[in-house]
Amino acid sequence: MSDSRQNVEAGDFAAWMRIQGARTEAALDAALPTITTVPCTLHEAMRYAVLGGGKRVRPLLVHAAGEVAGAAPEACDAAASAVEMIHAYSLVHDDMPCMDDDDLRRGRPTVHKAYDEATALLVGDALQTQAFVVLAESASLASLDAAARLRLVVELARASGSVGMAGGQAIDLQHVGLAMSLGELEAMHRMKTGALLRASVRMGAYCGTVDEAGMAALDRYAAAVGLAFQVVDDILDVTADTATLGKTAGKDAAHDKPTYVSLMGLEPARQLAEQLRTTAHEALAGFGARAGRLAELADLIVLRSN
Repeated sequence: MSDSRQNVEAGDFAAWMRIQGARTEAALDAALPTITTVPCTLHEAMRYAVLGGGKRVRPLLVHAAGEVAGAAPEACDAAASAVEMIHAYSLVHDDMPCMDDDDLRRGRPTVHKAYDEATALLVGDALQTQAFVVLAESASLASLDAAARLRLVVELARASGSVGMAGGQAIDLQHVGLAMSLGELEAMHRMKTGALLRASVRMGAYCGTVDEAGMAALDRYAAAVGLAFQVVDDILDVTADTATLGKTAGKDAAHDKPTYVSLMGLEPARQLAEQLRTTAHEALAGFGARAGRLAELADLIVLRSN
């Protein structure tokens, strides 16, 4: 895949997103088993869960951080694919009746509705392992030494496990119908949502070269956008409709889940999202123009409508 990024003018963020989205889609398509590979139904369902939809925020963060670090775009393709597979698996499992029990995802039936619950469970399991196959075997990571590839594996494993995404989901499920302080809510979402977004930024940086101070700045950025993403999700759950969201609106209130809107109110939640956006921009100041895409992604995360 050629590096098309150089053909995009600095201000054309929409074109950059289309290019990176196409790169990610192609990389995911190549990394997933074909529907003619046995077991065919499982592989068809895996592709249904991953391809042809979604905002691809995490892959975009990988590529944008890679630009800061001077990374080869091909290396970022592999990292972006792995992160997106983990994200997709988490959505498949979250939508199941034993968790959030949702019938709609990205404007179409969830995997357990399009197939069945057993298939959905296996799709999540298989996508999780396939993500690490990509990091271990992808030829596009050949430019990285063994230590850098190991950092990618460890980063994604920690972000998606019991001290990251899975742990945050466990805390979320345990607090349905229960009171939660703002501090507890933030801690939960830094695990459930923020950990994988932070890993996306760090993995993009690991595909290139960033010094210790630079990584600390990227961590501050990632912490801000990770929390902002969840705050905006909570806002959209009460302000947007199902058609716009591509998933069932009002689910948090229906399930009696603590959210930033339920704890703070709508306007304070909006103000918090803006404050986090400012924090994200401030964290990038030392990188100059190299961090332009990361800054634009912070804007996208806060200003999005779905």
